[in-house]
Amino acid sequence: MKLPPVDYEAPKTVPEALELLAEHQDEASVLAGGQSLIPLLALRLAHPAMLIDINGIDELSGVSATDGWVAIGAMTREYVAEESVAVADAVPLLAAALPLIGHEAIRSRGTIGGSLAHADPAAELPAVALALDAEFVVRSQSGMRVIPAADWFEGYLTTARGPDELLEQVRFPAAGPGTGISFQEVARRHGDFAIVGLAASLTLSDGAISDARLAFAGLSDVPVRAGDAEDLLVGERPSAELFDEAARRATENIDPPADLHGSSDYRKKVAAALVRRGLRAATDNAGERQ
Repeated sequence: MKLPPVDYEAPKTVPEALELLAEHQDEASVLAGGQSLIPLLALRLAHPAMLIDINGIDELSGVSATDGWVAIGAMTREYVAEESVAVADAVPLLAAALPLIGHEAIRSRGTIGGSLAHADPAAELPAVALALDAEFVVRSQSGMRVIPAADWFEGYLTTARGPDELLEQVRFPAAGPGTGISFQEVARRHGDFAIVGLAASLTLSDGAISDARLAFAGLSDVPVRAGDAEDLLVGERPSAELFDEAARRATENIDPPADLHGSSDYRKKVAAALVRRGLRAATDNAGERQ
């Protein structure tokens, strides 16, 4: 389908982009990789008056590791992050999730910031960001602010970014020694959005769990953190019985949507299975980071 008529601007600097956002506000959409926005335009599900293409702003791309954080520019292509040594070494949960995003052609254009700004609750990166307590750095003409992942996702395809703000970078905390990770998902085909996905991270200290992080994709209109299960795990030693109880607590209060891919009960059963599977896998590879 042809795209609807839309005004188009391609700023070369962040200040130019911010000026356009301040002028057009809610009437503008930001074009990054376009892997989500272009189909929405073609299907007439998005109707911006102005398209602001930020592909020419080089300063929004790149990966850097400093002071226990890995900062990824919003325009960094997903395949660049996937191949980044800094990401693999310091943010292994993100590294595990990236190859599951669509297909190589999608990751060659799709961007880290674009996926997280689009905020599809079935996508991999929102669950990773929530599990790791990532930070979102946004800027407007009035200044910069940092939004924690817990506050970023407000609803279906809705974030805390203001209409005059541009997402500049996302910061992920570096994993500590003894941290094991796993990203598990069930999808109809490789590259499809997950029916249910789980970002899992465990840190082991002297054989006990000192930190636990679990976040689901595909169970609500936003990614969902399993706080009760995390609290149960901390201080305990890994065991099948512990992981069974964690799976029960992680899913007992959720009410997933039903659709043509599965009922609510089916999604709950899949989610519980992924918790058990993810915790086992994270425990198994925790020793690699001692």
